[in-house]
This record gives sequence, C-alpha cells and structure tokens, in this order.
Amino acid sequence: MSTNQPIAATHQSALASRLAALAPHPGITAAPVPGVHLIYTTEHHDRIPVLYRPRMIIILQGHKVGYLSDFTFRYDPEHYLMMTLPLPCECECFASPEFPLVGLSVEIDVAALQALLLEMGDAAPTPAEPGRGVVSVPLSETMLCAVERLIDVMDKPLHARVLGPQIVREILFHALHEGGAPALLAMASRHGQVSQIARVLRIMEQRFTENLTVEELAREANMSVSAFHHHFKAATATSPLQYIKTLRLHRARLMMLHDGLKAGVAADKVGYESGSQFSREYKRFFGNTPSEHAARFRSGQLRIVEGMTCAH
Repeated sequence: MSTNQPIAATHQSALASRLAALAPHPGITAAPVPGVHLIYTTEHHDRIPVLYRPRMIIILQGHKVGYLSDFTFRYDPEHYLMMTLPLPCECECFASPEFPLVGLSVEIDVAALQALLLEMGDAAPTPAEPGRGVVSVPLSETMLCAVERLIDVMDKPLHARVLGPQIVREILFHALHEGGAPALLAMASRHGQVSQIARVLRIMEQRFTENLTVEELAREANMSVSAFHHHFKAATATSPLQYIKTLRLHRARLMMLHDGLKAGVAADKVGYESGSQFSREYKRFFGNTPSEHAARFRSGQLRIVEGMTCAH
C-alpha cells in the first residue's frame, strides 16, 4: 500500500482514544518516553501567543491552526507540524468535550538527528531550500505506524525508556523521507543560512536581557546587516528586535506565573527600563494585563506547559 494514501479515520480514532487514556489531565504532560509529551484538551481556545521549541507535533484528533505573521499553517490528523526553529507564533485550538484534541509532541534533538544522517550516508536526502522554520507535512501511513508503535510502549515503563528513543529515531527517519526533510537538513547542518540564524537565536535566548543591536547580531551570523535582516525574517517571519521583545515578554510571563514575581520585578529582570511600557506591550501581546493573567492563572484558567501558557 502506498504510504501517501489517506489514513483510515477509524484507525486514528482508536489510537486517539488510547493516547487520551494515557493523559493524566488536560494540557501538555510528559510521556514515559524521553522527549515526548502528550497533548490533550477538551476545550476550544482562541488565538494565543506561544513560543514553540524545535519539535514535531502529531495530532490524532481535533486540530490546531498556527499563525506566524501572515503565514497560516494547520496541523490535524492528516498533517503533522515540523518546527525546526524556536518561533514565537499564535495558536488556535479546536476541541470540545465530545471531540477532544489528542496528540503528542516529539522534541527534535540535533545531535541525534546528525547521528542519523551520518549513518544514512549517501542515502540521506539532498539539501534543499528550507524556507521557514515551520512546515505542515502530510501524515503518511508509514509515519502513523511508527506513532502507533510509540503509543504501544507508553504504558510499559521499561519499554518506554529503552525502546521509545529508538522509535523516536525511526519517526525522524521517516520525516527525512517526507516533506520535513528540507527543514530538518537545515537544522542539522553546521553551515548555511538557517544554521547561522539558529545560532543567533541561541545567542538571543542567552542574552535577551541585554541591549543587543542588529549590527552585533549580523556579525554573529557572519552576514551584512541587510542580508541578516532578510534571512532572519525569511526563517522566523519577524524582525530581530521584535523577536527579542517577544522573547522578553514570554520570559516575564513565566517569571510572574511560575515564580510569583511582581510585574515590575519581572519587567526589570528581562531588560525593560519602563514598567508602564512593559505593561502596555504585555497587554497588546497577550490580550491581558500582567495582573489579569496572574488572576486567571491562580483561578486555574491558565496552565504553564513547556515554557508557554495555555488556556483550558
């Protein structure tokens, strides 16, 4: 049977039920397999800002729609998401008590990806223009079978710990033979424009409280300022300075909700000189003031999962 034929809906529905039974509560929770998280929610939520780390997200029931500037992408039972750069975007979740959203996320480990490509040797895919750091890839039957084997080991701790990482490796292998290859190859490469942008993103994450200039970041990427601007926006759909601002707001939110810091203290820690400017930009970005977000978190309307907040 061709690996590109439509997936049987009943098969996926059964897998979704099995995966939902493993989720201890709504939200995103760590699975027994290292680097894998379960996704389960019974409520629709409107567009909210999120910051995704490099990962694959496979949805078995329900669907999500992501917004990266003017680029819209959907991940659902027919398409999995490949995120190869840490990108700030917005996400809308479609689910209900009668039809929950069920899926899983798989972290992409660069070292494991490079080792896999090394073993593949000349049989590895040929590098191509990677485009954005996010892509929606059709879910093949081959990939679904690997996902099913991953679910099979999740209720057996020893199997999950020993065999789970091998199945994750198999999932990456299949992704390299499908539409995710360009993004994965760019992520694994030590050279190339995407790799240079990825290195700058890591510098931004480490030094986001500093007053980094575009000129300094362009030097780190070994590019001219104009070339850096062009390639940075092509990969992230935003400008370098806007990316830093978004990163600061996400980090400040975590400090307030997770660590219980006051808004002014969190603003100072992430590099804001003006508390009022922080509050204005926070409300413009998240749709709530810092105090309103904190109140929703205390009431249980928000959860912190994998470095981001999700409504439920």
